[in-house]
Order: sequence, then structure tokens, then C-alpha cells
Amino acid sequence: MCTKGDFTTQAHGPTGPLKKRLAGYNPGMPPDTPQPTIALPPLLEQAWQARAAALDAQHQEARRLFNGFLEGCPDLVADLYGATLLLYDFSEQGPGVQAGLPPMIQEALDFYLPRLSWLKCVVLKARRTEQPGGRSGLVIWGKTPGDRVQEAGVWYALDLMLNQDASFYPDTRLLRAWLLENAPGKRMLNTFAYTGSLGVAARAAGASQVVQTDRSARFLEIARRSLALNGLQPQPGELRPGDFFSVTRHLRRSGMLFDIVILDPPFFSTGRQGRVDLNDHSIALINKVRPLVADGGRLVAVNNALYVSGQAYLDALQTLCADGYISLESSIPIPEDITGSPATRRGHLPTDPAPFNHATKIAVLHVRRKN
Repeated sequence: MCTKGDFTTQAHGPTGPLKKRLAGYNPGMPPDTPQPTIALPPLLEQAWQARAAALDAQHQEARRLFNGFLEGCPDLVADLYGATLLLYDFSEQGPGVQAGLPPMIQEALDFYLPRLSWLKCVVLKARRTEQPGGRSGLVIWGKTPGDRVQEAGVWYALDLMLNQDASFYPDTRLLRAWLLENAPGKRMLNTFAYTGSLGVAARAAGASQVVQTDRSARFLEIARRSLALNGLQPQPGELRPGDFFSVTRHLRRSGMLFDIVILDPPFFSTGRQGRVDLNDHSIALINKVRPLVADGGRLVAVNNALYVSGQAYLDALQTLCADGYISLESSIPIPEDITGSPATRRGHLPTDPAPFNHATKIAVLHVRRKN
């Protein structure tokens, strides 16, 4: 069962008030009013009916099966990575596996195991647990988690227990598809690369040069594994561990230019070299990489701040377009398995993402350089 109580999570998940709004919580009710218990299986069934036909027959892709934040149960998210089911428990009281699974997780297992008869493993990540390894993931059914997924013919390495997320983001699937179409023969810079799926898509598409930079060398090693899965080797200087501010400063000073620059930062981060804050300073970050875009190139700017509305982000981007050297070319939507379908959505985001379709707002900017 899933409840709509006074939820709290860690920084990686929505906070109490936000979770209530995502779940369709009625803020007009007194704060101490007991909230109704939600029957989970009907919600899972509705989401399953909306997604089942899109699952690949080879069981190699990554898909979201249930987005509880928008589909009625903000304690639960269910993702499929090949033959591994990944369950996220966002409830206030995280599970202790030795003491038995909480009812919500057991209900999810009872629902998915008969429908996914080919599953080999189920991993549970709990955001509110003190159990060692519980936040990065524990195997609760089956054996070893899968170590790769395939998407549009490209393989991507996984480490499903790397940290609190899954090392691969299904929500940027259509951005990877855009790169497969637009990166051939191009030079690309991927900042905040994490495990490098965007850069791997560009290399697989035939990009002439790819530079991927992230503060964590450990994350970039997964990009190296992904390249190997596709029969590729890293180019000289392709994988560059380092702070965003120092790396991009070095690239600017060296005069390097790229046809495509990806800017997909976390919504908030601080370091010795600078601060990332997508609520208030997304344009400042864009201006750090704008000089690295070649004439006629594209800058793909991603803002995933929940409290920045789509219109506010668009208005901020329009300020960049005022000088005539940047124009908004297009936006890239988030897949429906992430957003939920009109038939399955029961909650709402804290701000309206329109004209984008999700809080993860992806804009493609066309850049001209001054002579």
C-alpha cells in the first residue's frame, strides 16, 4: 500500500511539500489530517497497460514502468533495465530487508514478477534507510544486476549500484536519438557528462571528435566501458575528469570549438571553482560554454529544476537571443514512459513545464559567432 502522508526525502528526491503536490495532495486540508491509503495494484496495472506494448522483445532496453510522483503513489518509482527491475522506495521509513520487505515493495514484486517472467534480478534503492548499501541498492530477488542496456542499436554500460541513481537516464532517450541523427561528422563537447551516454551516442553515430568531462573519473570509466561495448576506443583527450569551470576555462583559452555542446548540469552543486544553481543561474552556465560553440553550431541546454517553469526558462533563454547571435531552434521532449500518459497521470508538477512537456526542459540553441 502507498500512503499520502507527511513525506520527506533526501536531497535527491522531492521534499515533503513537493511530494504532496506531485501526488495531488490537497493542501487545503489541516496538516495533521490523516491522509488516505492508496491501493497500489490498480495504479500499477493502469501504468502497465499504457506501457506494455512498447517493451522490446529482446529485453535489452531501459524503460520506466511506473512514475509514482505523477501517477498516484509518490513513494514508488519502477524502472526496467534490460532484465533487471529497479524499484525506488521514497517512503519516510526506509525498508530493512532483513526484517522483511515493506508492504508497498512486496506488492510491487507480486505485480511485476508474473508479468516480467524473464526477469533475472530485482534491485531496491531506499532513500530513507540506514541499512548499509540500502541507498545505492540491494538485490531483493534474483542474482546479479544487469550491466548493460541497448537503445536504438547502441549499447550502454550500467552500474545499477553506483550510487543513489542508476548510472543511466531513460529521460534523455530522445536527446540520444537527436544525437544519432545530428552528430555524424561533428565535434561535440559533453559537459557534466556523468557516465557519458550522450557522448557515447555521438561516437556511435560517427562524430569526428567527442570530449566528455565530469568531476568524477569513476563515472567516466562507465563511459569507457560503453565505448568498448560498441567496439570503440576513447579518442585522445576524450574522457577528461575535472571541474566544469576549470575544464571549460582551459578549453576556451586553448581556442577549441565544437559543433555541438551539451550542458546538462545537476540542479544544484557547489565546488571550489564555482556554483551550479539552475533555479537562478542557468544563463550564467550557458555563457560559460557559449564561446566554445562553432559558428552555426548548436548548444543543447538542459534545465531540470522542478521549480523553474517552462515559461520562465524560455523567457531566460530569450534574453540570450536578444543580440541576434543565438536563436531557439527547437526543444526535445521527454518520453511518455517518464512523464506518464494522459490516462495515467494523477499528480501534477509544482510549476507548469509548458511549452516543454516535463520539468526536464531540453532546448536546442543555434549559435552564430561574431566576426
